Amino acid sequence: MPSSPISILHGQLEDIPENLHSFVTPESIFQALAAFPDHRKPRGIRHQLAWILAVALCAVLAGAKSFAAIADWSTYAASTSLRTTGFTAPHVTTFQRVLARLDAEAFDQALGAWMQTQVDARIIAIDGKEVRGAKNGGADRVHLMAALDHDTGTVLGQVDVGVKTNEITRLDSILETLGDLDGRIITIDALHTLGRHAEFLHARRAHFLMTVKGNQPKLLKQLQALPWKEVPWGNQQQDTGHGRRSIRRIKVATLTGGIKFPHALQAAQLTRKTRPLKGTKWSIEVVYLITSLPAHRASPRQLNTWIRGHWKIENSLHWCRDVTFQEDVSQTRTGVAPRVMASLRNLALSLHRLNHSTNIAKANRYMAKHPARPLERIGFMTPSATLH
Repeated sequence: MPSSPISILHGQLEDIPENLHSFVTPESIFQALAAFPDHRKPRGIRHQLAWILAVALCAVLAGAKSFAAIADWSTYAASTSLRTTGFTAPHVTTFQRVLARLDAEAFDQALGAWMQTQVDARIIAIDGKEVRGAKNGGADRVHLMAALDHDTGTVLGQVDVGVKTNEITRLDSILETLGDLDGRIITIDALHTLGRHAEFLHARRAHFLMTVKGNQPKLLKQLQALPWKEVPWGNQQQDTGHGRRSIRRIKVATLTGGIKFPHALQAAQLTRKTRPLKGTKWSIEVVYLITSLPAHRASPRQLNTWIRGHWKIENSLHWCRDVTFQEDVSQTRTGVAPRVMASLRNLALSLHRLNHSTNIAKANRYMAKHPARPLERIGFMTPSATLH
């Protein structure tokens, strides 16, 4: 397993009462949340930060989409599964105030560090998403960039893309949160197809798979000029889902010279045909890609699979947050609360997927049927009887 970039798993769980230590699963996300530092002034604190974060996560696991829903879940849990623990439910304003003032950067680093102890991610997709309905304390829209493990669909890290910067300048930052990049394959879209990003990854012994589009006109022209008619089809894949059928055919060529892009060893031409399930007309798209992987490390079948895996980030992460958790219509706008809520949604999605849940909405409904279920999922075994 990759090593954690920050130490979060060996805290003394100071925020958890001694009589409850036996109910905490070692190295669980509950333990990681309990080790997260609380920078609030001690005077006047009624609810420990560990409990606020834990019950907020449990509520999101059960489908909560707002602070009010989180507070409702907390109240119900306090009277059922947590009744014998002495836990008292925070008021909705407590959730609003605490999460809006949290150190969001450190929170994302802590969650990403913990997730990296749970999965051995070798192929990682990077992509950004704007939280359209939310604004931060400066009345600016919130734009976040995440790293997603192709294999498990778990979120390995997240960084904020500030209004004075953009995704291009923040790519290095999110890559740094992933720890040791040696041997990993990073898939990124055309926005990040830049020589300096290729150099950054090469210096850390990582590989890239990059899409090439119109923002790199010279490189795109060079790739289009390759003798693709002489290159045989290397792999074909097809699938049906989301109301359409798609067929992806790929040609791959080894680069022997003439392509002016650092460390690029292979180029690919992907032809993607799609049509609605109830339609007969196909739409055709041709996409070009480059990779630093040599042919013996990346076959046409593997490249075809990884390209599709990168595009899945739209369905596996962005679509789930938008549709299942209704993120883009959220009115959460105070301080860093929009980012923290996105972080909790990322974590909830990841925990569901670590449990091999493919239908996130169904998993939320299952969690919502009894508060003991999300508590157990985060690593807290409730003293009260669990209903299954």
